[in-house]
Amino acid sequence: MAKLQSLLLFSVFTLLSLPPGLICSTFTITNNCGYTVWPGVLSSAGTAPLDTTGFSLHSGESLPLQVPNSWSGRLWARTHCSNDTNTGLFSCATGDCGSGKTDCSGDGASPPATLAEFTLDGAGGMDFFDVSLVDGYNLPMLISPADAGGGVGKCTATGCVVDINDRCPSDLRVVLSESDGESVACRSACEAFDKPEFCCSGDYGNPNTCKPSFYSLIFKNACPRAYSYAYDDATSTFTCATGVNYLITFCPSSSSLKVRTNNPIATGVPLINDTMVFLGAVTSGAVAPARPLSAVAVIAGLDAIRWTWRQGLLF
Repeated sequence: MAKLQSLLLFSVFTLLSLPPGLICSTFTITNNCGYTVWPGVLSSAGTAPLDTTGFSLHSGESLPLQVPNSWSGRLWARTHCSNDTNTGLFSCATGDCGSGKTDCSGDGASPPATLAEFTLDGAGGMDFFDVSLVDGYNLPMLISPADAGGGVGKCTATGCVVDINDRCPSDLRVVLSESDGESVACRSACEAFDKPEFCCSGDYGNPNTCKPSFYSLIFKNACPRAYSYAYDDATSTFTCATGVNYLITFCPSSSSLKVRTNNPIATGVPLINDTMVFLGAVTSGAVAPARPLSAVAVIAGLDAIRWTWRQGLLF
């Protein structure tokens, strides 16, 4: 708590001391998970780092970050973190940046991790942002513009607000020894299998040859607005006029989802796919919900795609 208060004071001091016009946005990062997370921040090459590159955020806490004009980078949450009792080094089971401490100090997230990606004041004076599952998934995340950005661009909420861990395919699951078999993250097919067709590399390094796979479709059906593979731009990149503030929420609640969506261009793709039903592991005493016919058809179709893919017949 003391460190969080120090970060808050430092952010306010920085905001007051910078020249007018330099600050573009405030990112308010909120942890709505029922456990502590350790957000990490990585600035893109050629972009100055923010005041902090990593910190802890207890359940229910929020931290505002002041973000300079033209900043570009990514944010994510690390989970299941601790200090080694022998070495004292800090590490996390998901999203670890390998720095050995809370600050990531210029290091990025080890996959799998749900990523929030930003380029502020980009082409045409617009902010570009997305939530990416290209490097896998570790927890739900929502990016919400604090206002509609003057109605310009696709200025609306995006993210992955569904818990994919409990429905992650067995060959993509990340399971900790102390988690009793519970998945704590879901890998991408690229990380799991290291094949060009999954990684969009080599002969598959362009949008004409790299297409959605069975595995990326699992992510896309759960989270239609999130990036599911490298060339998923059309439905997954969002824009606001520069100067908008952003709310970034880990494990968003239902109230967090009541966001401004009155831009018809921005709302062509739903935040949640209501026609798809995912069934997680049935716990003792629990009753599995019935699958509507539409959901059965979608799941059957994905099963067929998976079989065809594994036979090498899908191009």
